[in-house]
Amino acid sequence: MGFDRNAASDQAFGHKPVLLEECLTALDIKPDGIYVDGTLGRAGHSLEIVKKLTGKGRLICLDRDETAIEAAKIRLADYLDRVTLVHSNFSRIAEVLHELDIPGVDGMLFDLGVSSPQLDEAQRGFSYMHDAPLDMRMDRTAALTARDVVNDWSYEDLRRILFEYGEERYAPAIAKAIVRRRQEAAIETTGQLVDIIRTAMPPAALREKQHPAKRSFQAIRIAVNDELGELPPMLQAASDALRPGGRLAVISFHSLEDRIIKKTLQELSTGCTCPPNFPVCVCGKKPKMKLVGRKPIVAGEAELVYNPRARSAKLRVAEKL
Repeated sequence: MGFDRNAASDQAFGHKPVLLEECLTALDIKPDGIYVDGTLGRAGHSLEIVKKLTGKGRLICLDRDETAIEAAKIRLADYLDRVTLVHSNFSRIAEVLHELDIPGVDGMLFDLGVSSPQLDEAQRGFSYMHDAPLDMRMDRTAALTARDVVNDWSYEDLRRILFEYGEERYAPAIAKAIVRRRQEAAIETTGQLVDIIRTAMPPAALREKQHPAKRSFQAIRIAVNDELGELPPMLQAASDALRPGGRLAVISFHSLEDRIIKKTLQELSTGCTCPPNFPVCVCGKKPKMKLVGRKPIVAGEAELVYNPRARSAKLRVAEKL
């Protein structure tokens, strides 16, 4: 029953919330609690969270994409008495809660990466399947675009982000091809960039199941939006804002994100760091969180049938001590 309801309710919005039931279980929602959806997207998770809240409960929704905020006003129309929509990046979560005079919350959810609607809106420039201006900004008021990265960044910086953020083994060749092409004329569109990437890769790579531009587009998008740099401070701020017993749930879609989340949550869950030979603790460090499960939660086969994008999703959960 949950399968049909979720699929149908999201059809009009072109978005199926990933690991929905798992997130709701992880958050352990209290009807009169205060919750944060730090990555609103098309409000799929938010809608199901707010349905579980009473009039005393409250849901704070953040998104750096103004399109998401406007869409949520329609999607969450029946619950706006207990919803606060904020156009902001999740990296400002501490400031947002301070501005709203909220000293603590009972749960936070972060669904990282590019949203399905952003991928599906060709003009946003996230997709290598559609020709569009090179943009890739999650927040369209931000200054840096994919066009800036592709045309202005040095060979060394391009090679670095392609290798580090995209885990692209042909990063040097692709970076050289980009630099060489832009010397002739500025690279303006995603289609032009895809062609450049294809010409830089060997024939064997072009025959792989994965699209040849997938890793490069991921790398450039991460650089444009500083997605990895914002993760550790966000996780720290989130843990600080949680009340005792409050839950933090974070969904990631690639190994770079998951590695940072795993490491940061482990650090937040670790107490004394004194050398083992010290007779007593002198560092005074106490754990702030406890991990809820050692391994990440992944999508089941039933969800993958109707939501293939969930295949790479990993959900990690921690609880405030």
